[in-house]
Amino acid sequence: MTAGKAGKVLWPLAVGVAFLAVWQLGGIHALLHFKPFQLPVPLTILETVIDNLPKMLSDTWITASGALTGMIIGSLLGFLVAVIATMFPKWGYPGLTLVSLFNAIPIVALSPIMNRWFDDGFGQKVGVVTVVCMATMAINSYRGLNDLRPFTLDLMDSYAAPGSAKFFKLRLPNSLPSIFTALKINIANGLIAAMISEYFASSTAGLGFSIKDNLRKAMMAKGWSCIVMAALVGMLLYSVLTLVERRAVKWHASQNK
Repeated sequence: MTAGKAGKVLWPLAVGVAFLAVWQLGGIHALLHFKPFQLPVPLTILETVIDNLPKMLSDTWITASGALTGMIIGSLLGFLVAVIATMFPKWGYPGLTLVSLFNAIPIVALSPIMNRWFDDGFGQKVGVVTVVCMATMAINSYRGLNDLRPFTLDLMDSYAAPGSAKFFKLRLPNSLPSIFTALKINIANGLIAAMISEYFASSTAGLGFSIKDNLRKAMMAKGWSCIVMAALVGMLLYSVLTLVERRAVKWHASQNK
């Protein structure tokens, strides 16, 4: 590992450790005038996670499985909309505009509606995440499929390349960086949407429900432990996606930094 690459890892790690140390020693409490019960220190949160690990893992799996399912379905639908809008702009572009409007729908308004549509909390959760992730993928994929280098499409036309060759050899590879960008955004949006949907679901499991339930009971350490588990899931998924991206688009300029 070169010095530059090592610095990219060590500097964020050092900042993170320093932040946790300041938090543990009460620096944040003094700055924001918080009481210890309002904001538990990291070691207290860690102890709570260890003491309640089976329940934490169960809630994490329930939330993560719903978020991943909705993210996959929403991303596939969003990409399909982008492809249709690219190949058939006369009919597809209005659909892309309609899907883009989904970004304006508040999750807190969408979740109670989905709760009436589905019989269980999992279906509601998947539905909310699907709607949230579909718009992001559609917008980014459409941009990647159509923002081509100058004259590349003209060059393929000059060789009488069929439409399938233009799509698979030019448009699809060009869209991969935008697709991975959308997936990274959807990891965060999907987890947030899944946890918010659990606030309104009839089920009594999942990180979102546990946060609401524990904070309502003033069990702040347990509530924060659920937040930590959600953050760990998000970082794990983001890291895995980053590794896949480096393999898939290693030719792109963003991977040469």
